Amino acid sequence: MSIEDILTQPLLDSIRQRAPGYDERNEFCAEDLQELTQAGYLRALVPAEHGGLGWDLPQLVQAQRLLAAHAPATALAVNMHHVWISVARQMVARGHQEFEQVLTETAEGHLFAFGISEPGNDAVLFDSTTQAQVLQDGSVSFTGTKIFTTLSPAWTRLGLFGKDVSASGDPEEKPLIVGFLPREAPGWEIIDDWDVLGMRATHSNATALKGAAVPAERIVRRLPVGPNQDPLVFAVFSSFLTLLSSIYTGIGDRALQLGAEHAASRTALTTGKSLSQDPDIRYKLAEAQMQQLALDSQLRGIAQDVEQGADYGASWFPRLVTLRTSATRTARSVLEAALNAGGGAQYRRTSELSRLHRDALAGIHHPSDDESAHRTLANFTLGPAD
Repeated sequence: MSIEDILTQPLLDSIRQRAPGYDERNEFCAEDLQELTQAGYLRALVPAEHGGLGWDLPQLVQAQRLLAAHAPATALAVNMHHVWISVARQMVARGHQEFEQVLTETAEGHLFAFGISEPGNDAVLFDSTTQAQVLQDGSVSFTGTKIFTTLSPAWTRLGLFGKDVSASGDPEEKPLIVGFLPREAPGWEIIDDWDVLGMRATHSNATALKGAAVPAERIVRRLPVGPNQDPLVFAVFSSFLTLLSSIYTGIGDRALQLGAEHAASRTALTTGKSLSQDPDIRYKLAEAQMQQLALDSQLRGIAQDVEQGADYGASWFPRLVTLRTSATRTARSVLEAALNAGGGAQYRRTSELSRLHRDALAGIHHPSDDESAHRTLANFTLGPAD
């Protein structure tokens, strides 16, 4: 089925209409999630033989970009689910059948979320402050705090990782343990801390883990501490950074559309002409369009390269973090131009451009952040620092 068959215009219109209310009330996008689930959208990347729509990554990237242009927070919320499906799809294709449960359970209606980020952990996937303890039956209990757990009210499977507390510190060990926690398992709770500037409908609350046990059959990977070439690491980074970039590209798409509409609807008192004819406004929106078109090519190219398994070797991670950095920077830059074209009225909190601008600021905080991205590019270009 095509994108238009799933994300129909009536569905997108209803999602856009609800977005201001979700933001105003700091309310989870429950109705949006229900309608997207009924449309089959959450099964988009699941192969047809597993009960899904059988889309590829470039197709989902375009769909997420379209959804984000209508409701960025809703798109970001379901994005975290889609990332896990993309990861599982890559891993199964490489022969790691332990991830097949993600595809099968998604087809059954389960919703996956990320329990990866931790307070003060700038190592991301390369270390963890969460304690993992292997129990006698092979299950693993996790104790620690996870932040930005998007889809907190609704997930049914939470992807976790933590460090094995019994590890001896041998460099050959793989103490980082990855698994999927069922919602019905005891030993965890949502922390009511989600009252933020933008992307409010995602309800990305923190999660307190207090010995939450993941069954042995749901433990899917062990990783060493530190940077490594494990296929799961690449699957997570390539899926997360590419799909995340689609959200911010979609925000830029909508900002440009609104900027052009506002310019056309305003008239300069000094000339009597539409501001769409003002040379300064035209220059600024043209510059914004130039940035957006460059990002469009970059996003499409990376999505296709990930899907086809392009061999970029050591340059893969620089390419991925550059895409993510370009996407979030471009969204903010394009919004500034659109806000300028829209005039002072767009500074009101009720303006869609104002809300989009707040949503776009969330891009500053996603991995890989600006500092991490520059370390990656500097190491690639100049070698490790002394």
